Formats: sequence, structure tokens, C-alpha cells
Amino acid sequence: MTGSTAASFTADDYRARMERAARTAAEAGLAGLLVAPGPDLVWLTGYTPPAVTERLTLLVLAAGQDPVLVVPALEAPDAQKAAGAPALTLRDWTDGKDPYAATAALLDASGRFGISDNAWALHLLALQQAVPGSSYTSLTEALPMLRAVKDAAELELMTAAGAAADATFEEMRNVPFAGRREAEVAADLDRLLRRYGHEQVDFTIVASGPNGANPHHEAGGRVIERGDMVVLDFGGLKDGYGSDTSRTVHVGDPTDEERRVHDIVRAAQEAGFRAVRPGAACQDVDRAARAVIADAGYGEYFIHRTGHGIGVTTHEPPYMIEGEERPLVPGMCFSVEPGVYLPGRFGVRIEDIVTVTEDGGRRLNTTSRELVIVE
Repeated sequence: MTGSTAASFTADDYRARMERAARTAAEAGLAGLLVAPGPDLVWLTGYTPPAVTERLTLLVLAAGQDPVLVVPALEAPDAQKAAGAPALTLRDWTDGKDPYAATAALLDASGRFGISDNAWALHLLALQQAVPGSSYTSLTEALPMLRAVKDAAELELMTAAGAAADATFEEMRNVPFAGRREAEVAADLDRLLRRYGHEQVDFTIVASGPNGANPHHEAGGRVIERGDMVVLDFGGLKDGYGSDTSRTVHVGDPTDEERRVHDIVRAAQEAGFRAVRPGAACQDVDRAARAVIADAGYGEYFIHRTGHGIGVTTHEPPYMIEGEERPLVPGMCFSVEPGVYLPGRFGVRIEDIVTVTEDGGRRLNTTSRELVIVE
């Protein structure tokens, strides 16, 4: 992740996010939040440490007190340049000093805190030792929707990331497939995503023929042949916000069965999209898409959830899956990506990122969902 995200937001934006996070934590019965380097820290402060090291960096948030970022002294100058720095207090520590003692002074000695999922065990165990009366829960467990609802500026960045992924696919329609290895086509996806502004490419799935039956197939040495169905799933971060889209193409003319399965998945994806509206449960999107595939006789071959949230990471809450009764709220962004995977034969997946609007949903990917023929 680069500093381009910070340039999009002001200190007031970050101040509002930190205040909301602290308030939400208090409403959840927590004494505060402890945020380690990673997506949450970037979203809350605009700060990405120059390197991931064993030295403690930790944002301490609690309702009624100013945000404090504990940082190693040698990294404090970089932290001071972050867009959100004016909205918080920096407390640096030097090598040879105990950063946990300094952090302990900021914590309720008997409080329960939400802590970043990716915090090092080294740091968590040291904090528990420094504040023996404290307890901790994962941030995703405690506040799964912390970043889920995007504001207008975030939606603008999400829309631009989706448009960049769409531009990539439009160029991929003219790329040669037959006779080339999956890894070569994946390299084309990577190159085009970066050309259209992605600073980070998270995945470039190219799953041809029988490999298409593996939803997370890693592009490899298989040579793509005429007659292959090919699943393309690609995305990453543009200006700090995620893209993720899937389209299934066919090399040459498809069989009737291949076309039929693609039509079923396309209808399922449309049904999932049409289920998006404020107040609907996340599981309603999954149910709508899954019902189409099950009714067509392929239910056992749809082997994953219908969608996942996306924002400053390409996979995050909320999840469109059976049992998730959390209501959809305007500003949420997530994928709708049903698929059918026939072992040893082929697979089909169609995916758009969708945002919830005041009266329904809006696709952030608008390329054709028809079966595209490539050469």
C-alpha cells in the first residue's frame, strides 16, 4: 500500500474516523482499540510504517481521550508526515526503553480491548504481562463493520478501481489465449492492472479447462487450448482501494453445455445483484444466487460463499453467506460472485463489486457478463 491513499483524505477525515471507532468500541463495551500496522491503521490515520519490524507501533483509541500513536523514535519523522498525524498525539520510544510500559500507561488497567487481527503475538503477550488485568478480543470479532460503510470519497475511489479493472478486462478480450501458458496470460492481467493505475496487484487467477473447477487455482504452466473455458479473476488496490472482478471466457466456440452453465451462473449473479437493498440480510444475497444454481441442478457445484466485502483490502467483512443476518446498509461494498465448478472438466464464475444504495444496489463493474469468445 502506498502513500497515495493518504493524499485522498484530510486530517479531519482521519479524526472523524478515529472518533467514530472509539465511540463504536465504547458502545460495544470495550475500553478501547489497539491498532497495529496494517489496513486498519492506514484507514484510521493514513500512516503506513516504512517497514514491518519487531519494534512496537500501536494506535491507542478510547472514547474521551485523544488518540495516541506509539512509534519507535527512528520512525517518528515518517509518522509525523502522515495525513492523519495532526489528529493524534505521537509518543515515541527509543531502543533500550520498554515500549509496553509506555503503552500500559495509556490503558485501563482492567479494560477489555479490541486489537488488530494482525498484531504480533509478541506484542500482545507483552501487553498482557504489562497490564495483567486487561483482556483482548480481535478487532474483526468485536467491530466487524468498522470499515464496511464507505463515505462518498471512498465510494469514488472504489468506483475508479472498478473502472480500472473493467478497462483491463476489455483489453484482455483481444489478448491471445490459445497456445499460451496460464502464467503468461496472468502476467498480461498484472501488467494491464498496473497500467490502469493499480499500485498493488493481489491476484491474477487464470484457470483454464479442468483447472477452472478450482476456484482459487494459481496460474501455472498449463498451455491453454482451443475449446477451453477460462476463468479470469483479478484485482488489487488502486489509490489504496480495492478492485475484484471475474469473467469467464471461452477459447473458440463453446459447447451447448458450456454455454448453458454460463447462462445459469449469469442468471444467478443477476439474482444476487437484484437481492441487494438496504435492510436485506447479507444471507439474502447468497440465497438468491444459490437458488438459481440449485434449481438448475448444479447446487452441489457451487462450493463457496456468494460474496465478501472489499475496501482498503480486497477481502473483508461483510460476507454474503448463509447464516449472516447482518443487514445491508447504504455504502457497503462487496462482491457478488456465484460459480459452478465441475471437477475435471471446467468452471464458470462471474463477479462484480456492488455497493448498496438508498434504494437498491449499484455495480462497480460494468463489463459484459455474456460469454466472451477469445482466440
